[in-house]
Amino acid sequence: MKHTPKKIILAYSGGLDTSVILAWLKDTYNCEVIAFCADVGQKEELSGLEEKGLKTGASKVFIKDLRLEFARDYIFPAIRGNAIYEMRYLLGTSLARPLIAKAMVDVAKQESADAFSHGATGKGNDQVRFELTFKALAPDSVIIAPWRTWSFGGRNELIEYAKSKGIPIPVTAAKPYSMDRNLMHLSFEGGILEDPYSEPKEDMFLLTVAPEKAPDKPTYLELEFEKGDCVAIDGKKMNPLEVMEYLNTVGGQNGIGRVDIVENRLVGIKSRGVYETPGGTILFHAHRDLESITLDRDTQHMKDEMVIPFAKLIYNGMWFSSQMNALRALIDNTQEYVSGTVKVKLYKGNCSIVGRKSTVSLYNPKMATFEKEELYNQFDAEGFINLYGLQLKETSKLRGLK
Repeated sequence: MKHTPKKIILAYSGGLDTSVILAWLKDTYNCEVIAFCADVGQKEELSGLEEKGLKTGASKVFIKDLRLEFARDYIFPAIRGNAIYEMRYLLGTSLARPLIAKAMVDVAKQESADAFSHGATGKGNDQVRFELTFKALAPDSVIIAPWRTWSFGGRNELIEYAKSKGIPIPVTAAKPYSMDRNLMHLSFEGGILEDPYSEPKEDMFLLTVAPEKAPDKPTYLELEFEKGDCVAIDGKKMNPLEVMEYLNTVGGQNGIGRVDIVENRLVGIKSRGVYETPGGTILFHAHRDLESITLDRDTQHMKDEMVIPFAKLIYNGMWFSSQMNALRALIDNTQEYVSGTVKVKLYKGNCSIVGRKSTVSLYNPKMATFEKEELYNQFDAEGFINLYGLQLKETSKLRGLK
């Protein structure tokens, strides 16, 4: 056998796949397996999970509430960087995986475990996100990815194996698509969604009402930011977890944050994904708008150019890389004066920014006015244009361009 681990930490949900993996790991490696479950806001019933894990063969089951850490240390930094992948995906799943893997590393140190395992398939991005975090934070550990090594051919074989091991199997019908939920979003992919021309059925959505069924009266919110982070809504101070939960509720009621895209996975496959990101969508637009009055032009433009590499690092599982550390330090430095209040209007699926103010605003109405003013001498523009356009003029003359 290539690897001979002594103790394995398994990312465990209690579902069919990870239950089978737990039993398979014990059969295959004949060693202790510790099950780890992270609460990142998936809203799934976690009661009874410890008992099920122990009955399935885990020596211990850890269930950690990581919701506040997820919002504070992963979602909010992503919002500060305006992270959006391929200009449409707000990276909900991508942000959660490194946190879960990091928590697994913490448990491994506590329990003197030398190996990690997960239930991600060999076609997706999650295998990369989990394993790059393990490599970054526990470089000497063994990583076991059952879907890339075992002989099971599909779901039916997993069910038969589970039955042979006495693992309880839900009797409900399988969903016609896969779902992943956390504080940032709810994602749907696979199954009936694999036809990119097929419109998702309305009964699929869980976080948001259909925009046409949202209230006929707009909802207004005032989001207060300090150094790039939302700290209060409508005058009420909130921590990052409370911000996400409140905005998810209000945004969902107004049909905010539905996205239907075909994205490029890291492994080279195009994948159709449908996302509900109500709270994240509101935060993203409000934060970016506040930057328009608190960042100078060149800093704002530079930061906009960093969105693509920043989002790619998150999407590709490089949260704990040196590149990410450097980029986040630069981003956070730009947020020193991103403080103020943004007024948001939510109406039937639309998130509109209708006002913004800041005590450190760079917007000067006396400078911007079309009326007569003394702060800006319009005659100075002639010299600026002459210098700025000099290369165009000389190139045209020398090359005979017309």
